[in-house]
Amino acid sequence: MTDTSTTSSRKHTAGALDIRNIIGGLIGVYGVILTLMGIFGDKEGDKTGGVNANLWAGIVMIVIGAGFLIWARLRPVVVAVPDEPADGQDSAG
Repeated sequence: MTDTSTTSSRKHTAGALDIRNIIGGLIGVYGVILTLMGIFGDKEGDKTGGVNANLWAGIVMIVIGAGFLIWARLRPVVVAVPDEPADGQDSAG
């Protein structure tokens, strides 16, 4: 019989706890809110020189948030989880 618990470790991804998912989601939500405010909100072109700043900032934030989410999907953080000791003892001693 072979012992498979020598120095092998399992690997899994951070998943939903990856900080890129959290940052991308928050930036995306704020981007959607700004985009909606740019479309349906009051037009105050005098302050921005005739540019709908909420609309453009919202679109940029949606693109950046999507970039973070795509980045987290394509290159996930791999976390190595050490196996339990075979003897049932702590690794501290």
